[in-house]
Amino acid sequence: MEKVRILWADDEIDMLKPHIIFLEQKGYDVTPINNGDEALDLIRANAYDIIFLDENMPGLSGIETLEKIKADFPNLPVVMITKSEEESIMEDAIGSNISDYLIKPVKPNQILLSLKRNLDNKKLASEKSTLSYQQEFRNIGLEIGNQLEHNEWIEIYRKLVRWELELEKSKDEGIMQVLTMQIDEANNVFSRFIEKNYIDWINGRRNDKPVLSHTLMRDKILPRIDSTDRPLFVLIVDNLRYDQWKAIQPLVEDYFRTESDELYYSILPTTTQYARNALFSGLMPSEIRKKYPKYWVDEEEEGSKNQFESELLGEQLKRFGKDVKYSYNKILNLNAGKKLVESMPNLMVNKLNVIVYNFIDMLSHARTEMEMIRELAEDEAAYRSLMQSWFEHSSLYEIVRFIALKKCDLIITTDHGSIRVKNPVRILGDREVNTNLRYKYGRSLKYNAKEVFEVRDPESVFLPRVNVSTAYVFTRADDFFAYPNNYNYYVNYYRNTFQHGGISMQEIMVPIVYLKPKG
Repeated sequence: MEKVRILWADDEIDMLKPHIIFLEQKGYDVTPINNGDEALDLIRANAYDIIFLDENMPGLSGIETLEKIKADFPNLPVVMITKSEEESIMEDAIGSNISDYLIKPVKPNQILLSLKRNLDNKKLASEKSTLSYQQEFRNIGLEIGNQLEHNEWIEIYRKLVRWELELEKSKDEGIMQVLTMQIDEANNVFSRFIEKNYIDWINGRRNDKPVLSHTLMRDKILPRIDSTDRPLFVLIVDNLRYDQWKAIQPLVEDYFRTESDELYYSILPTTTQYARNALFSGLMPSEIRKKYPKYWVDEEEEGSKNQFESELLGEQLKRFGKDVKYSYNKILNLNAGKKLVESMPNLMVNKLNVIVYNFIDMLSHARTEMEMIRELAEDEAAYRSLMQSWFEHSSLYEIVRFIALKKCDLIITTDHGSIRVKNPVRILGDREVNTNLRYKYGRSLKYNAKEVFEVRDPESVFLPRVNVSTAYVFTRADDFFAYPNNYNYYVNYYRNTFQHGGISMQEIMVPIVYLKPKG
């Protein structure tokens, strides 16, 4: 392993000989010099890992030397060392992006700590994270094997997401493979848990049930309307996974304080047509079809399946006695986002403002169809990074900042998540079978019943029955449906794409976050 190379510039460098010997005994390679000009010459001619720079040198001062270093080598860590505690000097140094700031007289251990902080910090944090997960791996495994309730599954999923975000920084492929295997195991057990309990939950046969799509508005959003005297904004970011929310949370928290960070359960199928219509209406899909037939579009019919969300929201508000002025906006493209940013002041007259933003869902479909997007978002970590980068430069972030400026409360939620699919499951059906890869419905489906969650009676799960023999089948964990015809092409094309509609932690357990403006 190569030694860390340090350049130390100080006009009293001879007095620092004991410090240099101490560092050399610790395995560091130290080049001592006594002026800024020579420091610049050496930095331009050699590769150093870190620079120690005295602030008060004759000739070229430490601050001037620092500015020249940063002009040519902006990412080279520089530690400023000074006798002065004047605030202006500290501000000048910090404004020039120093990595650390030490006051003379410095002790050898202070220097060593600064080196560890600046050079070994990521490595040490990575090793600590890896060790911590190894210690918790067994505990999570034992918990997964227990008979968990819906709230306990939420805590398991939170832990797994936390470790996923923590360990991806380590670049340790071995430990990431272990975590991936544990997530796969959890998903398989979670799928069986949903199959065992879902029908009882939605039929009201269990008091201990989670908040679901059709109860989200009633249980979690409408009560908030009365808790504030200012407009309440609800952002529904289509297809927002919990890990993606955690990726953008720091950006949102520049302007908001997170009051609560919860998860609720999406209904089946975990798709926009079913889950989001249920969210807006407060009803299950077959109930919408029966109660508001003009607002429901069956899958085989032409046209958008979510074109009546505003009307369904209005009906739900009436049913729960919320006689409030509200707005509904759906953003499907860049221009619509820009127009909404411009018209945000007009929304301040409403008590409730709901904004649906479709970017992540569009990104998911684009990733399937476009090779370039596939390469940019090849796995979950890259997908999160791409989403985070988009959010930071999007009209959605402008909208978030406007809401904070107006001191309004904000709720961020979604309708369902998605999962990267890997394992094909064979299915046969006629031409009328829907195209979704995670669930199918139709009259003449042929499949291995052990490989799917099958619902022979759609009415038992409040799904529309198109005809007498209609059945629904759902894939579990990271499976996806594939037809025997042209099987290999189909499997290779869709494997490792992000899909939704089936049963997995990532699709079903999705965020609802309450945010208070700062200040």
